[in-house]
This record gives sequence, structure tokens and C-alpha cells, in this order.
Amino acid sequence: MKRRDLIAAAAVTAVASPAFAGGPGGGEGAGGGQMNLASTGLPVIVDGRIRNYVFVSVRLSLAAGADLAALRLKEPYFRDALVKAAHRTPFTVAGDATRLDAAAIVRELTRQAATIAGRGRIASIEVTSQTPRRRSGMGGR
Repeated sequence: MKRRDLIAAAAVTAVASPAFAGGPGGGEGAGGGQMNLASTGLPVIVDGRIRNYVFVSVRLSLAAGADLAALRLKEPYFRDALVKAAHRTPFTVAGDATRLDAAAIVRELTRQAATIAGRGRIASIEVTSQTPRRRSGMGGR
């Protein structure tokens, strides 16, 4: 009986959290809200070989008329597009195997957003964090 109460409380807490609601302020900010993509591991490729992985968190700010619930269902498509693009044309920063080019990530996701979410649904995209899998021994080669 107590296990059931614990599971129910965890579900209520998860639904009430700011990350589930789309960010600070319950998801309805200046525009249509914000959606945080789950952390996605992207490769650092040097000389055609994978040297490291960097886990990237991305925040999508939605346009005023965008439906947050409908776009939340498309989160896997955004992450899939990001991983495919990272393998096709790596976002590697020359000489640093512990971070990726955030501007290139934003450009690629902006390009893909029109296809995935629809034109004009995403107001802006921001890379919020980059966490490398390995931090030491990454001299670039």
C-alpha cells in the first residue's frame, strides 16, 4: 500500500516540476513557452575517429502561437535530427575535444525546426550546457 502512495507522489511531483511544464514560470513565458530537450550525447570526431562524446542540453523557445503539448511530442525528432547531423558533419571545435560549436548546433537545429515543428513555431534555440564524457587526456588528437 505504501509503495503505491510513493509512486503516486513521484508522478505528481514530476508533472508539477518546471522542466515538465516547459521551464521557469510554468511554461508560458514571453512567447509560447519553453521546451528543454533531454541531454543528448554528440560525438567529437577528430581525423575521422570518435574521440569523445559531449552531452548537450538545448532549450527551445516557442513562438506565441505554438502549442507546447503538440511540440513536446516531437522532442524525439529534434534529438534524432541533432544526432544525425552531428554524425554527418561534426560540431567539433578544432583543438578541443571537450566541447562542441554551440553556434553550429543552433544553426542546424534552426534549419531542422521548420521541418519538424513547422515554420514559425520556434522563436529561438539556445544550447544551455555541454558536459564532456571524458575531461582528461583530450589534447585534441
